[in-house]
Amino acid sequence: MNEVMKVDKPWGYELHWARTDRYVGKLIHVNAGHALSLQYHDQKDETIFLWSGRMLFEIREKDGENLEKREMQPGQAVHVTPKTVHRMTAITDCDIFEVSTPELHDVVRLEDRYGRQS
Repeated sequence: MNEVMKVDKPWGYELHWARTDRYVGKLIHVNAGHALSLQYHDQKDETIFLWSGRMLFEIREKDGENLEKREMQPGQAVHVTPKTVHRMTAITDCDIFEVSTPELHDVVRLEDRYGRQS
């Protein structure tokens, strides 16, 4: 049986419920009004699925200049490929499932409300 690891974050927490050398599964809880960094990944490829709550998802496609803002509802998913700039902001408390490749420390932060660096 896998051990579930809780990782506290300034915006909520993550539960790492699966980890292998090929993929990682997380439950990400974001408190209402809080946001993850505006970021991209050099290698990490991820898909997020909004399980509960309402979330503002910002994304800049590789060939675009502006961030596109989308309000996500439960049951919606988005695939984020490497080098894609993105950010998640919780409108209400949100629970998000993320499945990704295993490069957990591959985060390039462009903006961060909590003063964290890459």
